Amino acid sequence: MKNPSDRNLAAERHASLSRRHFLRGLGTCIALPAFVSLRPDTLLGAETGAAAKLASTAAGAPLRTAFVFFPNGAIPKAWWPEEEGTTGGFGATLKSLEPYREHLQILGGLDHKAAEAGPDGGGDHARGNGVFLTGVRLKKSATDIHAGVSIDQVMARQAGHLTRFASLELTCDAGRYSGACDSGYACAYQHNLAWSSPTSPVAAESNPRLVFERLFGSGAAGQRAANLKLRQQEQRSVLDFVREDARGMERRLNARDKDKLDQYLTGVRELETRIQKAERFGDAKDPGIDTPPGIPTDYAQYLGLMYDMMALAFQTDSTRIATLLLAHDGSNRSFPEIGIPEGHHDLSHHFNTEEKIRKVAEIDRWYAKQFARFVGKLRDTQDVDGRSLLHNSMIVYGGGNADANRHTHTNLPIVLAGGGGGTLATGRYVKLGGKPATNLFLSLADRMGMKDLDKFGDSTGRLEAI
Repeated sequence: MKNPSDRNLAAERHASLSRRHFLRGLGTCIALPAFVSLRPDTLLGAETGAAAKLASTAAGAPLRTAFVFFPNGAIPKAWWPEEEGTTGGFGATLKSLEPYREHLQILGGLDHKAAEAGPDGGGDHARGNGVFLTGVRLKKSATDIHAGVSIDQVMARQAGHLTRFASLELTCDAGRYSGACDSGYACAYQHNLAWSSPTSPVAAESNPRLVFERLFGSGAAGQRAANLKLRQQEQRSVLDFVREDARGMERRLNARDKDKLDQYLTGVRELETRIQKAERFGDAKDPGIDTPPGIPTDYAQYLGLMYDMMALAFQTDSTRIATLLLAHDGSNRSFPEIGIPEGHHDLSHHFNTEEKIRKVAEIDRWYAKQFARFVGKLRDTQDVDGRSLLHNSMIVYGGGNADANRHTHTNLPIVLAGGGGGTLATGRYVKLGGKPATNLFLSLADRMGMKDLDKFGDSTGRLEAI
């Protein structure tokens, strides 16, 4: 640029066309996805220095990291592929992920030694949950809690300023728990993944409607009910409030971005419709407990909505760091929808009973199927650089117990989905030979631009093999 006035003009354009630009109307705002036409480096020149490298790919697209936790370990013989490398078939549990094998790694040989009993005795479910993202030994107490800062919050402290939300914490465990839970451990250990300090878990949101409104807004406090009533009375969706602004934005986009805008707005409309339907309909059977508004009675639908919240948050660059607790370790949820009326935790202590093993493996397979849908959604969503959201993500799917029947914490069931912006060696099953799971977290932090993080939890180094 030749003079300050030109730079000021570009700065004004940058402010109005930021990829975090909001379409606003009647108290509702919707964050747009990142568009290559409106990238700041096309207006003001590419960023330089350390800030440009944080939570970004080499191509300059946002790099996202998420951690998804499932409960009660997995049946090992059904989880692991028969052979290491790129050619072997997937185990029965992960069959639904096979269409996406070129985008993921199955990581064997990762351990959480800090979750083992030692002198503390019982409490493997609390330890499996509380250690999963912290990698430190928990203090066994119902009131004097002490864990560690979780890896997602370490990332959020350094890269969270790049987005509207430093991190996003989600859970499909709708209850709120306090006091003692598993063998004298505080319930906080067993029902939280994210920790901002050793004594402070980060509360996760369980209501998909509240997540959606947090991400996209629905008016100020005291106005939301009126806005909802207005929507119902006028028989139009949220998109009707912002149509005029969307058309104005469309004139500034190239052809590819216009298609992406249309795809995105269609997805938001469909998602809003699904949330409303989940609230109003669904299985009418009374579970005997009060259900917070917005939470579907159908568990698969519930998980699907929360996965969609995370995908939308990534697509709109609302955050680049997220956690999702599908159910706490030790969960005794039953699965009548797949013919399993018994509780998951009760079945997981199968004592080598074949029928119980079969049922636990079926539950494991059910959870994996829900995750596979999320992976497919990320793969099919285009990112700012023309690649997919999945290519520019690192999604850890796993649990803190390996074999819940024996309460083991070695060779944890972990899948790493996504290409890390092209830095991960995807499409294979790799045995890592008994390394701390925290080594994986260090390696992910490196890719998020945090290479000055020398140690995390009980880490012993980086994983070069991923």
